Amino acid sequence: MAERIYRTVVATDQSARPSSKTDDAQRRAEPRNFFLFVGSHFLTKLGDALSNPKTTLTWLAGTLGVPGWMTALLVPLRESGSMLLQIGLAGSVQRFAHRKWAWSLGSLLQAASMFGMALCALFLRGRTAGLVLLGLLALFALSRSLSSVASKDVLGRTLPKQRRGRATGWAASAAGVATLGIGAGAMLLGPDTLNATGYAALLTGAGVLWLLAALLFTAVREPRAKSDGEDSQTRLRMLFRDAQLRHFVIARALLMCTSLSAPYYVMLAQHHLGHSPRLLAAFIVAEGLASMLGGPVWGRLADRSSRQVMVIGGLGGAGLGATLAAASLWWNGLLALAWVMPLMFFALSLAHQAVRTGRKTYVVDMAEGDQRTNYVAVSNSAIGVLLLTVGGAMAALSAWSLAAVLAALALMGLCGAVLSLRLPEVETEDT
Repeated sequence: MAERIYRTVVATDQSARPSSKTDDAQRRAEPRNFFLFVGSHFLTKLGDALSNPKTTLTWLAGTLGVPGWMTALLVPLRESGSMLLQIGLAGSVQRFAHRKWAWSLGSLLQAASMFGMALCALFLRGRTAGLVLLGLLALFALSRSLSSVASKDVLGRTLPKQRRGRATGWAASAAGVATLGIGAGAMLLGPDTLNATGYAALLTGAGVLWLLAALLFTAVREPRAKSDGEDSQTRLRMLFRDAQLRHFVIARALLMCTSLSAPYYVMLAQHHLGHSPRLLAAFIVAEGLASMLGGPVWGRLADRSSRQVMVIGGLGGAGLGATLAAASLWWNGLLALAWVMPLMFFALSLAHQAVRTGRKTYVVDMAEGDQRTNYVAVSNSAIGVLLLTVGGAMAALSAWSLAAVLAALALMGLCGAVLSLRLPEVETEDT
């Protein structure tokens, strides 16, 4: 049954033929591994939706009276922290004969971080709450970096090309469906601001999801790996020696505009529409709908050309940012309409889903074995540094003008799309 569903959902075209490099045991394990990967990543993506720094944590920070500059650091800290030290963690991951155990360990630590945030929501307020949230988010991000390196490695060694983008896409889509249900339930809340107990429940639920994901991922049938023994300095030199990797990292750095833009959409919505739980629910629904609709589409397209998906996401993020910057300067009345900001956030989430799916598929498909692990670690560490730098600059600029931030990020997205278009294709069949 699982194999029939797998062949129907995934291997429906000639481009998805089994690789000649894949042995019989791996081919037989493909359906099992595909659904285990989708299931575990569905749980973590659902946890992300419940604890998203762009929505839930930003709203929580506003409710707890966290200073604005701390709130602006939530997204860059979450995104950069999950990448910053990957160049060093790659060696630790490569010491695991089966990398799935590294992924599960990272998932357990992320669960612990969520439980800590739930306690923070219940007992802390103001600057103290902000410092604790940032500290726990840093721990969460570092734990996620461990899982991130391991995930790309396991994906690349358990599923062939023309399957990987769809595995990521279907996980996002399934999480989107569940997120829609959560958002719809939140819509039933009254007009009052969501209280600390409600946020604590959301974060506790997210922690439980990471615990379940850690357990599920241990069932993946993964071939034993051997490390190449490279150190961090050797990996770092790849960024200067490998022109394709360097080009990819620059393009990806510019495309991070879709992630960095999100909290400013939320801030604009709160400024014009208030802090009601129904507005938060509308944003959760928008993001869930974008994942549900965009995941399978971007996944299938990424299996054909991941760089084209990156281009689409960059252009979409740039156009949305420019539109919203103009509206915040000259059409403030438009932003006060209840449907406008959730709709804009839905479109941004679609663009971000395209960027994420495209760049994840690209980096997995551009190398093999431990070289893939090294590429992931080097590119993510470089992006982590840039995220923290650019995110901090945008946070400082936001104190002067949100429109200026959105315009700057829109320009980044446009440049990232142009550079992505010049990347070489990597979705060729394994031979």
